Amino acid sequence: MASTRPFAAFEWMIAWRYLRARRAEGGVSVMTWISLVGITLAVFALIATLAVRAGFRAEFVSTILGANAHVTVYSAGRVDADGRLVKGFDDYDARAVAVAAVEGVVRAAPLVKGQVMVTAGEGATGAEVYGIRPDDLAAIPRVGIGADAEGDISYFPEGIAIGSGIARELGVGLGDRLRLVAPTGVKTAFGTSPRVNAYEVVYIFTAGRYDIDRTRIYMPFDEAQSYFNREGMADEIDLTVAHPETVEDIAMPIMVAAGEGALVWTWRDSAGSFLRALDIEDNVMFVILSILVLIAAMNIISGLIMLVKNKGRDIGILRTMGLTEGAVLRVFFICGASTGLVGTAMGVVLGCLFAVYIDPIFSAVNYLAGGGVWDPSIRGIYALPAKLQVHDVLSAVSLSLFLSFVVTLFPARRAARMNPVEALRYE
Repeated sequence: MASTRPFAAFEWMIAWRYLRARRAEGGVSVMTWISLVGITLAVFALIATLAVRAGFRAEFVSTILGANAHVTVYSAGRVDADGRLVKGFDDYDARAVAVAAVEGVVRAAPLVKGQVMVTAGEGATGAEVYGIRPDDLAAIPRVGIGADAEGDISYFPEGIAIGSGIARELGVGLGDRLRLVAPTGVKTAFGTSPRVNAYEVVYIFTAGRYDIDRTRIYMPFDEAQSYFNREGMADEIDLTVAHPETVEDIAMPIMVAAGEGALVWTWRDSAGSFLRALDIEDNVMFVILSILVLIAAMNIISGLIMLVKNKGRDIGILRTMGLTEGAVLRVFFICGASTGLVGTAMGVVLGCLFAVYIDPIFSAVNYLAGGGVWDPSIRGIYALPAKLQVHDVLSAVSLSLFLSFVVTLFPARRAARMNPVEALRYE
């Protein structure tokens, strides 16, 4: 018996006739459509979830790195001549120069920090003040030059910069004045009285993180030293590094360069637990959605088993005409694999379109739900992001095709091993 090459044209022709056959002709077109839709929706859900997960992580990390220090050098504290614990650096400029010389450090900025109550008219809220030099403020990606902001940052030495959340909360804009109340202010014979100063708002920034925009105020460094009774001192030195993802590699050299009494805190130390939680959630979601793809692929088995049962007579005739077991197996494999392949392709298209047009889609969902679907005070960022990554799409495609091909083998093998005599006995 002459053998034919695998996946010959006639095998594709027979498979195509079976796939498009109506149920009255012994076909299972309804089951084929169910399998196709199931695979499509499962792959779409997997790609959409992976894209949203990647977008959320990227936006979360971007807001951390774009508005906060990558590394913070702070003081372990020292005891002065009066026996009091003093924290901060009095030689902050020298230490900033030393740590800036470490390979991989881009910028070093001395800071003064303090908690205040902010009032405007009848409104009041709490905030954290960062005393910083104008050039250092301008270099912060999500706050300084090039950021989403109102006002002219060059006027920063004449006033303060506030987050857009504070501006909304208090109903203030550029040119308005805010009263800042610090609990530890002027020392008098009757104790320490709060310090109250008024400052003009010259710059309003939107960093993209609710907790930053809602609580952060920047003040000129010299003014912050005077306001918080920190003359000649800096509370910490904030560093920006060239490669934040590998910040642990230069943490020790930075601490050595910072000198005696200096400690280091990286952005991974502050956000590490959240990032690890995201990684765990990513793995769990992938496993759960993989099960969804598997369930969708199982429909292919159902359809092929029905197809094999309905086409028993055809299989018997084809075998008596000389078709080999391998050829029969490949015919039914093509039937099942084609469904998985087309469904995967359609799912990829839908998933990619969802990631690309997520903003109008989410806006429509938010409108239909009456608003308030996404609460930035809970989730930290202002919108649902999505980021398509090639390896995520490839993972979804590989998983779907693998499961579709594997589950197809079982009914296809059953068809190939069918005895032609038994198949034609009662015909």
